[in-house]
Amino acid sequence: MALNLIGGIVGKILPEAGKIIDDLHTSTEEKMAARQKMEQLLVSAEQQAQQEVSARWEADMKSDAWLPKNIRPVTLIFLTVCFVILSVFDGNIGEFSISDSYVNSYSIYCNTTNSHFSTW
Repeated sequence: MALNLIGGIVGKILPEAGKIIDDLHTSTEEKMAARQKMEQLLVSAEQQAQQEVSARWEADMKSDAWLPKNIRPVTLIFLTVCFVILSVFDGNIGEFSISDSYVNSYSIYCNTTNSHFSTW
């Protein structure tokens, strides 16, 4: 999840940074060097963020307390139950139907959950 978030941010920042670099530098070599440096900085920041997440998960798993070890699964279960209840009972007085907006949300939710747990 964090990787997707950071990748999305990098994907939005890089073109904007490229425009700024184009405005500041005159030669093609300067532009390419600045873009490469920017890409290296963003990749480095992404790697550092992933290392921090991994370190946090490792610290949680080494804890003797029950809550740090189980906060993510408990939160996931709670949010899933709330979302299912809300989507099932939203406007379903009379006949049962799931809104198209919920179908898209279920799809995204399932894909995110499955990709997250497959990396554990």
